[in-house]
Amino acid sequence: MGQADVFETDFWKHANLRQVWDDIVPGEPRKTIPYTLTRDAIELYCAAVGEDHPIYFDEDYARTTAYGGLIAPPSIHILLMFACTPADDWMRSPGTVNAGQSWSYNIPARPGDTIRLEARALDKFIKRERLFVVHDNVFFNQHGEVICSGRGWTIRPQ
Repeated sequence: MGQADVFETDFWKHANLRQVWDDIVPGEPRKTIPYTLTRDAIELYCAAVGEDHPIYFDEDYARTTAYGGLIAPPSIHILLMFACTPADDWMRSPGTVNAGQSWSYNIPARPGDTIRLEARALDKFIKRERLFVVHDNVFFNQHGEVICSGRGWTIRPQ
């Protein structure tokens, strides 16, 4: 069974184990797990989002590009956000609303890369009776190179 087969897609599973807004401590690192990005995972992600550029699928074509081989689309960080966090991570809470995000992309992720995430809440506040968390996320490959980094704002369900 490959990693794509064990990736949990039921976001209600383990929901009772996740931290709620009161438990989130700004500055405290989130628990993360390394994830080996496979060609299958890239292809499944591309199919899910309707991405069909040959640089993600066609090895012969990809070798002719400036990247010299297959890469993942920049938006793969969406998959990586969940793949690099355990099932009880507070970002996985059903009812979480993305209130905004800003990402910087440095180098592409590639099939076979072992991805590591460093993430934490930066701040939390209440506005108009809604619970907000500001968080940052930095993805690294196995060489310690930054793939992408971002800051986001989420509205928490509790």
